[in-house]
Amino acid sequence: MRLDYPHFVLDLASIWRNNSPNSDAGQRDNMSTMKKLLIVYQSFTGGTAQMAAAAAAGAAGVEDVATQLVTAAAAGPEMLLASDGFLFACPENLAAMAGLMKDFFDRSYYPVLEQLNGRPYATLICAGSDGSNAARQIERIATGWRLKEVAPPLIVCTHAQTPEQILSPKQIGEAHLAQCRELGATIAAGLSLGLY
Repeated sequence: MRLDYPHFVLDLASIWRNNSPNSDAGQRDNMSTMKKLLIVYQSFTGGTAQMAAAAAAGAAGVEDVATQLVTAAAAGPEMLLASDGFLFACPENLAAMAGLMKDFFDRSYYPVLEQLNGRPYATLICAGSDGSNAARQIERIATGWRLKEVAPPLIVCTHAQTPEQILSPKQIGEAHLAQCRELGATIAAGLSLGLY
């Protein structure tokens, strides 16, 4: 049984749109100085969506950084090229990154190759037992893009081991969500201060 969860886009997508070059001149001038953080996530049972939303909430506290939270299915090369930093968030399924996240990387890899060099990134992984394989896969892709890792992967282990546990909706604990908020705030602050 596949569970469908709403895409947690928050109001941050509207912040992105309202500060886009297509908005009025005042906002256009503001956007030219704003840095952009792109959070790409995939979630099947809600755990990764909660983590990504928490990271976005943390980043939203940095005033001069526009944060865009988007599903892997909706993300693509144009969003990557328009962004100054990235958070990639996905579950680990069968000891690998989630298939739709892999699809995002497959669709985006070559169109942006050699155009993202030096941009910062971090990774969020929601795993049943380990998470390190998914983190390594994303690290290899980021290395190919020559991105700069600014924090070690944040892996939240749900300890889901049976089919019923794996397929059931996840609830990420407040302590882990606080870590996600902190990571979002940290990467956004680094962008804002020009550290990367």
